[in-house]
Amino acid sequence: MTAHRDHLTLDVRRIPFWHRLDAILRAVDRLGQGEALELLVDIDPWPLRSYLEATRAVPFDWQYLESGPLTWRVRLRREG
Repeated sequence: MTAHRDHLTLDVRRIPFWHRLDAILRAVDRLGQGEALELLVDIDPWPLRSYLEATRAVPFDWQYLESGPLTWRVRLRREG
């Protein structure tokens, strides 16, 4: 994970697929109110959005910054 001035970046493209969700959830759960995580993946992470909505009490703003075909970048900002 890389820290930037206004967000953290997590590139999961080199993490084995079966470990990615755990890495993403650890990073998401560490976010404070108003903090953001930029996620880089090699598949569209749209199922993650539904999963977070179903399993986390805190709402997240979800913004696609890049939409494939090789890389998807999504910025998740913790709202509450």
